[in-house]
Amino acid sequence: MTEPLTLVQPTPRARVRAMKEYHPPLGGRDALRLDFNENTLACSPAVRNVLAGLSAGDLTRYPERESVEAMVAAHLGLASAQVALTNGVDEAIHVLFEAFLDRGDELLLPVPTYTMYEVYASATDAHVIAVQAADDLQFPFKDLVRSITSRTKIIAIANPNSPSGSMATREQIVELARRAPHAIILVDEAYFHFCGETVIDLIGKSSNLIVARTFSKAYGLAGLRVGVLVGPVESMQWVRRVLSPYSVNSVALACLPAALEDTDYLAWYVGEVLAARREFETALTAAGVRYWPSRANFILVEIGPRHKDFVQHMHSAGVLVRDRSNDPGCDGRVRITIGIREQMKKAVVAINEALTLIRSKDGSR
Repeated sequence: MTEPLTLVQPTPRARVRAMKEYHPPLGGRDALRLDFNENTLACSPAVRNVLAGLSAGDLTRYPERESVEAMVAAHLGLASAQVALTNGVDEAIHVLFEAFLDRGDELLLPVPTYTMYEVYASATDAHVIAVQAADDLQFPFKDLVRSITSRTKIIAIANPNSPSGSMATREQIVELARRAPHAIILVDEAYFHFCGETVIDLIGKSSNLIVARTFSKAYGLAGLRVGVLVGPVESMQWVRRVLSPYSVNSVALACLPAALEDTDYLAWYVGEVLAARREFETALTAAGVRYWPSRANFILVEIGPRHKDFVQHMHSAGVLVRDRSNDPGCDGRVRITIGIREQMKKAVVAINEALTLIRSKDGSR
């Protein structure tokens, strides 16, 4: 006689049950996408040409990353052994934390910042030590230094930071690496192209510095999910033990060289965003909206108690923006991605209309 199937469900690890959940609001985004800091226009035409030339047979083979990693390493002025391509910068963060965070370790995290640092850290047995920025949302360097202990294992710095757009200086990063030689200093340069400042030239010169980059933002390859993690050879050896050899897909590997080689398109898009950012700041000032000066392709603005209404009004006008009120110290604040100038003119019209509606209901001017 066949035994009946059990109805008892397998139980995941306690750490997984305790993990912070993250549900990005990605559904129904058929509008002007100023909510996720993506390239708001298109990838390079050279990438589209590569996509058009892919055959069905190209998709039958497992991805081979070594030659593309070597190309990326040369592009960054590094050795191949210092470079690992990843499935977006998210996987870079995930594998780094899995490789180095152990029971009793501490992750120092300046907040507010990118949500996934805390999410991935919560899957380990480490403790997250949040270091709150002041109201100006500048990098809390002094408080971060005071928080370093013998248990500090990783200090994660988004540079420029999201949602604030502020930056840690090169000198601050170097000083943190000096004061915490037993810890990894992770510098996430996802928005590097919009600020032009990097510490990637210090890779190999500092034994505890690791840098992450993504090709989802300026390059416009968010849908292909490709990022890169770079660091000292010794550290990257451990990262590679955790990293899947097939996590970066063949389409991404085929397109990445074309994206990197088309420097003219990249320079044009970044130039458009920087020009649009300057014009947008002027428009915000004219509208009487407080904002935080940004070095990235987004700006955080102060909306106040009616932030949800503002986001809804913008959505109704065909413009998506991101409510960041749940971030530490960001109640009432909304992050707006900067696209090209033509797109931002539409956004300014929608913002002024939304503010007029909100202020009329509040009885304020």
